[in-house]
Amino acid sequence: MNTPIVSVDWLHKHIDDPNLIILDASLKLSPTEYKNNSDKIRIPGARYFNIKETFSDVSSDLPNMLIDERGFQENCRRLGISNESNIVVYDCVGIYTSPRVWWMFNTMGHKNIAVLDGGMPAWISKGLLTESIQLEDYKEGNFEAELNSLAIRDMDFVKENIDNKASLIIDARSRGRFEGTAPEPRKGLRSGCIPNSINIPYTELLDDGAFKSKAALTDEFSKHDLSQRAITFSCGSGITACIVLLAARLVFDDKEFSVYDGSWTEWASKN
Repeated sequence: MNTPIVSVDWLHKHIDDPNLIILDASLKLSPTEYKNNSDKIRIPGARYFNIKETFSDVSSDLPNMLIDERGFQENCRRLGISNESNIVVYDCVGIYTSPRVWWMFNTMGHKNIAVLDGGMPAWISKGLLTESIQLEDYKEGNFEAELNSLAIRDMDFVKENIDNKASLIIDARSRGRFEGTAPEPRKGLRSGCIPNSINIPYTELLDDGAFKSKAALTDEFSKHDLSQRAITFSCGSGITACIVLLAARLVFDDKEFSVYDGSWTEWASKN
């Protein structure tokens, strides 16, 4: 695959490709938050990618922190993922957790992955077949992870960056949270922003649960001075930062991107 996103039409056409693995990265939501009964159904053959419990560091006091190279590799192998696998990842919201998974695989050295634009809602709206979710065991894959340490940033880097400005920090949260005028969803966490960061709310890059066109995304990014080659993306806990990162990748081919994995939850609680 030569693109970070694919359409439901593309996936439907290639769904029988023997090297294709479809991952469902949906979060476990309350029953009222699911749309189209998507807590009970999946795209045919999809494998559940448990982003919270299996592919995040549950020993950390911070949410959604990326697990280590070995853990990622072993868990991918259990899902039957191999080096030659072509992966398409989706979620039940449309575009929410799936870009985080795309970033994870890229960070671990696997480039043959794309996000299903519009996710499960787009698949259902096309009237395409679904099937009931079921537990399965898979033939172990041979996936080998190779961490790109420059794709992930920590608090020390962000602190130093305030002065040396090696990277532009883009925050994907809402304007109110970024400006400190709206509360954070996590109890006891103040709102506000990292010094010298800018705000591009991820919601402004989406239209009805899918990414806006490349032309529209280009217009959105052109509102900001992005002349710095390196950009680090942040949000509340590392999930929606990856939405803005993926949108930026659709526009820019030559920029160096990274994610501040601790994001605002770490920054606000420790600074």
